Parts: sequence; structure tokens; C-alpha cells
Amino acid sequence: MFKRLLFHLLRGNRVRLIVALLALISGGAVVSAMLNLDLDINHKLTQEFRSLGANLVISARQTPSVTPGLPPLMDESVVQNIEKNIEQNIDRQSPVSGTVASPDLYLVGRAENGQNVVVTGTWLDRVSQMEPWWKIAGTASVSRTDLSQCLIGRNVSRSLGLLAGGNIALSYQGRSVSLTVAGVADAGGSEDNQIFVNLPVAQKLAGLEGKVELIQLSIPGSAAQIRSVGDKLQTAFPALEVKPIPQITEAEGNLLQRIRFLIFSMGLLILVLTALCVLATMAALAMERRRDVGLMKALGGSIQKVVRLFLAEVGVLGTVGGILGYVLGMALSVWMGHRVFGTSISPRWEVLPATVILMLCVALAGALPLRLLGNVRPAVILRGE
Repeated sequence: MFKRLLFHLLRGNRVRLIVALLALISGGAVVSAMLNLDLDINHKLTQEFRSLGANLVISARQTPSVTPGLPPLMDESVVQNIEKNIEQNIDRQSPVSGTVASPDLYLVGRAENGQNVVVTGTWLDRVSQMEPWWKIAGTASVSRTDLSQCLIGRNVSRSLGLLAGGNIALSYQGRSVSLTVAGVADAGGSEDNQIFVNLPVAQKLAGLEGKVELIQLSIPGSAAQIRSVGDKLQTAFPALEVKPIPQITEAEGNLLQRIRFLIFSMGLLILVLTALCVLATMAALAMERRRDVGLMKALGGSIQKVVRLFLAEVGVLGTVGGILGYVLGMALSVWMGHRVFGTSISPRWEVLPATVILMLCVALAGALPLRLLGNVRPAVILRGE
């Protein structure tokens, strides 16, 4: 008789229970999506910032032996030493991997029409990795062993009337070289006014074989990891000056903090709204169940048993809402990943127990009005009062 009455009670309140379940599923979906996004945001944001190019610059220190007005130079072999140091001593202690290095040497050469142009010697096969946002008309990747080709900026292309496949002659202090234009780069910055050649070509023009002026590094990782790599490299190479590019590293750190604050605020707001919705639903249920609870107590049911039954009902709602909310939240996070980052956010199973626990807590907090059922007096209820 007692079980039949409980079944009738739950069946009669099915609509309100469905409303509470939908609220828990909606809250669980948003919360699980926010948690999943927060766990994966660091990696995705780091990938986005790596598309901005170098974030660490290494140069030689200025010493009295350096000719005034000229930048200090380094041996090209330093690049291999830095890459080896990162691979052996840093990657083992941090998730930093996939570092890209690019040595540079700058000089102001003269084109065949007498126009002065900035010539940048680098490894042309790493241009697409260091500057992935460049739009290049023609051949984008040139082997670093190919000393006959170059890339030119779009402004240089216009002023000299050159396109991909054309030829250009460069001279500097009596030395000259003839090159074929492999591609025209649209960088949207000062690079549009430069000519990019493979490093040995610039070294030969400048008469500085085996020398480089700067080494640019693109370090995957957070701003803290980039600073850590810079500090370790500075310790390993005290004769060099290692500087992070603050515009990139600081912007990444600030943006990450703001996104996480937004995620936390939205998650907290959703939890509060879900709890209020469940609270209102359970308060209405408590008012509707007074007569049924009075009858159950009159048939010998203790208030502890009655409350446990209702709390079990709420617990089932919270668990089901958390599980279904997790499934919907993973789909939501994948959609957000494609819309914001252009790639999917990886679903994480550790979000499932966190979502279920949070929805259980919300459901139990919303079930507080059920405590009022303990004050129901069977005699009063049976008299119809």
C-alpha cells in the first residue's frame, strides 16, 4: 500500500519533475561545456598565439669590442646549440615541444635600379612556420640550400615591377648576387618592404660568413612556460641576451585570465539559476504533496523514511541531469571550439564526475523545501484542513 501510494505520488507530479530535470540537464550542459573548455583552453589559446610568430628573441650582448653603430653578431653554430639545449634540458621538464628557430642577418643592399632595399638573410624553409599568416603568391617554401631564389615583399614587388619568376640583382659594398623571385609575400607590416634570401646569400653579400644578428624562436606553451624557457636559455648562454616578446606573451596571459574569469562567472551564474529553478519546482511539489505525505505518515511511514524517499528521487534527478548534461555539454564545447578556435575541443572524461557532483549538489540544495514535509500532521491533513 505504501509503495503504491508513493508510485501514485510520483506519477501525479511527473510534469514538475520533468521541469526540474530539464533545468538540471541545461545547467549540467553549460557547466560541463565551460569546464571542458577551461581544461582545453590553454592548449588551444597557445596554438592560436603561435600563429603570431616568434615570441623569444636572442641576440649577442653589446661589448666594447663591437664597432660603434654596428649590431653585435653571433656564430651561426649557436642556433644548433640552442636547439640542442632545448631538446635535451627543457623538453624533459616541461610540455614545451615543437620549438622553431630562425637565424636572421639584416643589411641594406641596393637593387639594380639603384633603390636601397632591406635584405633579410634567414632560413627560407622556416618562413611558413615562423610567419604562418603571410600570404605568398608563388612558391612559399624554398629550401635553405637553394641560394638562387628569394622572397620579396609586396611593396618591393610594386616598386621594382617584379612578380614571381622574375630576376633581381642585389649589391652591397662591391659584392653582388643575382636571384630569382620565388614568391611575393603579403605580410601586412614592415616585411612588405624587405627582400628575404637564404642566410648564406646575405652572409656572402655582407662579408660575414657564418655570422647572424638575431635568433628568433617560436616556443609552444603558455606565457609562464615561455618565460621559463627564456630563463633557462639565459642561464645556459650567459654571453647572449634572451628576451621574450612582451606584446605576445603578456597578451596571451591577460587573455587567458579574462577567459577563465568569464568561464567561472558564467558557470557560477548557471549553477545559481539552476538551483533557483529546482528550488521553485520543489517548493511547489512540497505544497502539492502535503496531503499525500500526511496519508503516508498515517499508514505508519516515519518522517525519516518519507524524506529519504524524496531525497532519493532528487538524487536520481541530479544524477540523470548531470549525465545527460555532460553529453550535451561535450557537443556544445565541440561547437564552441569550431566557432572560436577553428578546431574541436577534446572531450575530457574527468568533467563527467565533476558535472554529476555539481548537479547533485544543486538538486539537493533545491530540495530544501521538502524539509517542510516533516511538519505535516496526519490528523490535520485527514480532517481536510
